[in-house]
Amino acid sequence: MRIAVAGASGFVGRALVRRLEAEGHEIRRFVRRTVERPDEIAWHPASGEVEQWDRLEGVAAVVNLAGSNLAAGRWTEARRDEIRRSRIECTRALVATMAHMNHHPRTFLCASAVGYYGDRGEEELTEASCRGDSFLAEVCHAWEEEARIAEAVGIRAVMLRMGIVLGPGGALARLRPVFRAGLGGRLGDGRQWMSWIALDDLVAVAQRALEDERWHGPVNAVAPGAVRNAEFTAALAHALRRPAVLPVPRFVLRVFLGKMADETLLASARVKPQLLEESGFRFKHARIADALRAASL
Repeated sequence: MRIAVAGASGFVGRALVRRLEAEGHEIRRFVRRTVERPDEIAWHPASGEVEQWDRLEGVAAVVNLAGSNLAAGRWTEARRDEIRRSRIECTRALVATMAHMNHHPRTFLCASAVGYYGDRGEEELTEASCRGDSFLAEVCHAWEEEARIAEAVGIRAVMLRMGIVLGPGGALARLRPVFRAGLGGRLGDGRQWMSWIALDDLVAVAQRALEDERWHGPVNAVAPGAVRNAEFTAALAHALRRPAVLPVPRFVLRVFLGKMADETLLASARVKPQLLEESGFRFKHARIADALRAASL
């Protein structure tokens, strides 16, 4: 297939593009600068303007992985607005672009996150569970609603509700130096559930979503083994051969990170990959220890 990707230079985007190209697919990359290569398409999400329309001809699928980094700074009102707009505007622009094409792509694959569910304690969550009431839950809901608009012009829309992605980059790149210095430990009481997925498995899920036309709507892109934070931090410390004896109290996280701590580090989301399991998807890394070993720590 010919596939257009927004967010191709990101942690997940780079891995997905490598896999798709290795499988023989032809990739077009959306970029927000002057184009430098024939496989690039300049676009401006805020205005929806696309400059190289001819390079979209024959595109069978569009993938949207764009969005401002949640951990790039304290969640001031300005940062919250940037987080929201970066996801909504990009998705809206891509859907509008597809709607104006002479021949619509068959599939729109859009990122989302398990933040959709908010802080839900011990509740086991499936794709049918209602959304939470947090800032991230509101953002994810609005993000997915923008993606669904593609269905109005006959484009199959799939939204991947991603857990923490474990690979050589992303969240682990930030945690690795702390744990290697022997300063890692559980966050708060460590009882909050963490839903995660190995990068290899996430890429395989995305590839399956592009190819399997039976998939549509939200898909929980998480491994079947959600773990409590205490188990995750212990497994990470073990993988790095370091102790994990310095717990970080909730109040410390809130002092330094504010609301972001409550919604990303302390929130509990026990998410089940129900659609993946029902469709027979086989995880390469279903256990946290295996995923961490494969993450090139």
